[in-house]
Amino acid sequence: MQQKQTEVNRLAWNTKAYEAWMTHFGTPTERAVELKADPKHPLRRWLKYMGELQGQRIINLLGSTGGKAIPLAILGADVTIVDISEENKQYAQEVAEAAGVQVDYINADVLHIPNEEALRNFDIVLMEFGILHYFSDLNQIFSIVARMLKPNGRFILTDFHPFAHKLLVDKGNGVCLRESGDYFDTELREDDIAYTSIISENERSRLHKVLLRKWTLGEVLSAIANQGMYLRALEEEPNHQYRSFPAFYTAVADKITTSIPLIP
Repeated sequence: MQQKQTEVNRLAWNTKAYEAWMTHFGTPTERAVELKADPKHPLRRWLKYMGELQGQRIINLLGSTGGKAIPLAILGADVTIVDISEENKQYAQEVAEAAGVQVDYINADVLHIPNEEALRNFDIVLMEFGILHYFSDLNQIFSIVARMLKPNGRFILTDFHPFAHKLLVDKGNGVCLRESGDYFDTELREDDIAYTSIISENERSRLHKVLLRKWTLGEVLSAIANQGMYLRALEEEPNHQYRSFPAFYTAVADKITTSIPLIP
C-alpha cells in the first residue's frame, strides 16, 4: 500500500511544483528577501521548544521549499531537508543561495533515504503542515524520526488538526461538518495536490492527484509513543476565521533513554 501511495505522490509533487511556488512566493530572490527580513516569523510556533539555534543540527523531513529550514539556517542552525520533489529542491536551493545560507537538501523518499544510517544524532527533527497523510503506517516514519534523534533529542510535529482535516469543510460563508465525514476513516483517498489552486485553470488538467491517509490524533500520539518518544506538549490551534474549530496541532516529544517502564 505504501509503495503505491509513494509513487502516486512522487509523480504529483514533481509536476509543476516549481511553477506554483514562483507564482505563490515570487522568485527565489524575492522569497529570500522575505525570509531574511523576519526569519523568526515562520518559526513562531516552535522557537520556545527549540532553544538556542546557533549550531543545532536540525533535520526537516518533507521540508518542501525550505520555508522553515532556510529561516533556521539564517538563525544559525545546521539544517538538512529530505523531500521527494525535485522541483521543491530546485526552488529551495535557489532561495537558500539567494539568502546566503547553506542547507543540505536530500531529494528522496523519506522512507528509503540512501545512506539513511548517516543521518543520526540530530538535536531536532521537524515535520510540519500536511505531511502525515502521505504515510500508510505512522510507526514506520516515526521509527525513522527516533533513529535520527540523538539521546534527549526533540521531535516537533505540526500538522492539520484531524478534526478539521477529516470532518470540516469551508463553504465560503462558514465552516460546517462534511456530510460524509468520518473521523475514524482509515482508507486511502484521492485528493487534489496542495498547490492546485495556485496553478492557472488552463494548467490544472495536467496536475496529478495525491493519495492521502488521514489519521486521528490518538493514532498520531500513540505511534509517537510506540517509538519510545515521550510527549512534552500538545498544543491545539484554532482556525483564525472560525475560532470555535481547531485548525492545527503541535506535538513535542523527546527521545529519552530509560530502562524503567512508567507502569511496571
